[in-house]
Amino acid sequence: MRNKKNKHLGIEIEPELHYKLHYISKYEGRSGNGQILYLIRQCIKQFKKENGEIQIPIEITEK
Repeated sequence: MRNKKNKHLGIEIEPELHYKLHYISKYEGRSGNGQILYLIRQCIKQFKKENGEIQIPIEITEK
């Protein structure tokens, strides 16, 4: 069941890129959505390693 507090992100993607994403996600035992979340988390982790913690505004955490 979808968490109503979560944000929805829609993107357009080329068919070849979409196929390759799902191919890799299936290979790694994830859904396409799970793979995208994994990649986003890896990107944030790398950014924080290089640039420090990202401060989140209080109004974002209270919603």
